[in-house]
Amino acid sequence: MSSPPIQWYPGHIAKAERQLKEQLKRVDVVLEVLDARIPLASQHPDVARWISHKPKVLVLNRVDAIPASLRREWTIWFESQGQMPYFTNAKQGKGIQAVAKAARGVKAEIDRRRRDRGMRPRSVRAVVIGMPNVGKSALINRLVGRKTVKSERRAGVTRQLHWVRISDSLDLLDAPGVIPWRLDNQTDALKLAICEDIGAAAYDNQIVAAAFIDLLVQVGFAEVLKSRYQLDPLSRTGEEYLYDLAHMSYRGDLERVAMLLLNDFRKGSMGAIPLEFPPQESN
Repeated sequence: MSSPPIQWYPGHIAKAERQLKEQLKRVDVVLEVLDARIPLASQHPDVARWISHKPKVLVLNRVDAIPASLRREWTIWFESQGQMPYFTNAKQGKGIQAVAKAARGVKAEIDRRRRDRGMRPRSVRAVVIGMPNVGKSALINRLVGRKTVKSERRAGVTRQLHWVRISDSLDLLDAPGVIPWRLDNQTDALKLAICEDIGAAAYDNQIVAAAFIDLLVQVGFAEVLKSRYQLDPLSRTGEEYLYDLAHMSYRGDLERVAMLLLNDFRKGSMGAIPLEFPPQESN
């Protein structure tokens, strides 16, 4: 089973990217939402260039899906890169107020500049951006305190830009998930597919599930597979594991087993399992 490039670029995302770049001229602060399971793979490579010198609040959502010790490690690493990460579980409403406070933190400087030009104070304009399905809409709903934008556990739900009033001091722009024109790093593409952070039309479930098994072994979670499915992955490739599990328990239905494995991970049934760790600094 050879792995063809995972590829995408739906028309609505191309349109949304153009609109987003135009709206970025009007915003004061950017909330970039990443998937805590894959903070590096879920970071859009063009965001830094798009936002230039605008303040940014870095949000790592789905913090419940990684061990607490790894949260500390990511904090240290991002701080070494000059960024302060804010960890959230938007689904349960955890960490939301710290994000709101960070976004409102730029208001004093905005008001000062406006006063200097003889203008009245106004609310902070923030934009929420990130890959599809990393939890942007759920984050906005928590910030607002009610369901104002559609939020589902699949990519591509938000299709157009949408302003939401959070308070008298903060307005948020909810934008569709933005992904690069193409992703040359297929390892990152596979991680996005495993985490369901790109649409299912971009990949083959069986190829992604086999890669997921190999990755779990690589990051030290082989025992999770062995205890959950009573099949040891250490003596098999991911492709072999998928085939053997299908024929052992599911009448050879490879697609069913592929979706079982991916959904068990995506729903958290396997426990808190990260697929990335902070890069090790070279000496």
